[in-house]
Amino acid sequence: MTSLERLGARPVINACGIYTDLGGSRLSPTVWAAMEESNRSFVRMVDLLESSGNILARHLGAEAGLVTTGAAASITLMVSAAMTGTDGEAGERLPDTTGLKHEIVLQHNHRYKYDRQIRMTGARVIRPGDESGTKPAELEAAIGSATAALFVPAHLDGLGGTVPLAEVVKIGRRHGLPVLVDAAYLCWPLEAFPSYVRAGADLICASAKYFLGPNAGGFIVGTRRMIDAVTSNNFTRYESGEYRTFGRPFKLDRQTVVGVVTAFEEWLSMDHAARWARQARHAAELERAVAGLPGVRTSRGYFTMDERIVAEPVNALVVEVDHLTPARVGAALAAGEPSIACVVEESRLIFCTDVTADEEIPVIGRRLREVLA
Repeated sequence: MTSLERLGARPVINACGIYTDLGGSRLSPTVWAAMEESNRSFVRMVDLLESSGNILARHLGAEAGLVTTGAAASITLMVSAAMTGTDGEAGERLPDTTGLKHEIVLQHNHRYKYDRQIRMTGARVIRPGDESGTKPAELEAAIGSATAALFVPAHLDGLGGTVPLAEVVKIGRRHGLPVLVDAAYLCWPLEAFPSYVRAGADLICASAKYFLGPNAGGFIVGTRRMIDAVTSNNFTRYESGEYRTFGRPFKLDRQTVVGVVTAFEEWLSMDHAARWARQARHAAELERAVAGLPGVRTSRGYFTMDERIVAEPVNALVVEVDHLTPARVGAALAAGEPSIACVVEESRLIFCTDVTADEEIPVIGRRLREVLA
């Protein structure tokens, strides 16, 4: 019996990709070993967070950094930092924002489900523009005496009719306001994340699972002043310090901090051509497993982090079936032995190979052929 089975959880073969609900990604032996080694010793968390954050910042050309419990928590910490700075008493009062600048400007078409993490702090989201977009003048007009920061979800930067990040930064500078960027999954290509630092964003956050780190890990990099404000709002010294700060629920263990930094450094030095070749090979093997079945059509493509299929690079097999609904196929795979999770859409199934292991591909192929036949 595996440890998961002993806890009453059924192991799943993950052909969906990197999702929080499936436990994130697979940790490499190097990352796992570093986390295990860190388990043998204790450390002052304040010191570890400072030194590890500096390492991340150097890799990305930022002034400072901080490991966090993931991108969603990072959003909340970035916003609380923008509202309170290093004022410990203000950090204690959140989500009561009385007397604080508490408005966060987010363009109308940049609204997304994680703006809830902005509002968790007590902040109010201001959405200039409308469905047709936001003009620079509208964005600037939304800034008032209560504005604490401008916010940009990086994956929506450049969306038609919206003000690009570079212009948002200029507007923020004119008004003395920080610009906060959620770049949760934008760790590929490698040039993506540093580009937000170079653009002048004050704080940028990432999720570790996308660079094959711990599911409950991530980081923020940015200016020293703003990282100091995030640290002031974070969990450290809640028991031993002067203030009972807002970020206490976002506690980290030392093993996760080590895992995040180790995974990120491994990601930066990884042979990504080999990684993409493996994913493409897995997709081709799955396609061969169902070749020749009547009423089954397949194609290979790239299942993007925002859940679209584009041509390249290949990391997925798309399956369309004439005689069975995708929901029925997906349910049969999930209920079978072993349980297999894939992406089920209204008209197709997607088998993403981002985190599949070599030995899992024949199993997925065999089960898929059985269900389709």
